[in-house]
Amino acid sequence: MTFTTEKISPDIAIVRGAGKLNMVSAPELRAVVVGAISEGAHRIVVDLSAIDFMDSSGLGALVGCLKSARQAGGDLRIAAPSTQVSMVLRLSNLDRVLASFDSAEAAYRD
Repeated sequence: MTFTTEKISPDIAIVRGAGKLNMVSAPELRAVVVGAISEGAHRIVVDLSAIDFMDSSGLGALVGCLKSARQAGGDLRIAAPSTQVSMVLRLSNLDRVLASFDSAEAAYRD
């Protein structure tokens, strides 16, 4: 899996991936988010619309990315989680921690 990053403002970046967010791809997600933060994007949106499967490693990566963003003075939000991803978020109660939006563009709309 590869992730792409799109800066939509100087401090907001959208990270997109496709496929499975699992123990293989989770470290890459963390690296991409940390890279975006180091380039000044302290507000991160992880677009999950093309992620069709997520396991506990993916959850851990999202929580780690949230922590990194908050330590940098920003935040992390998720967008458009699939049915399976939404179920995993609900079962782990992380749907209460990670703010979810219908689209990446709506996540930081003022």
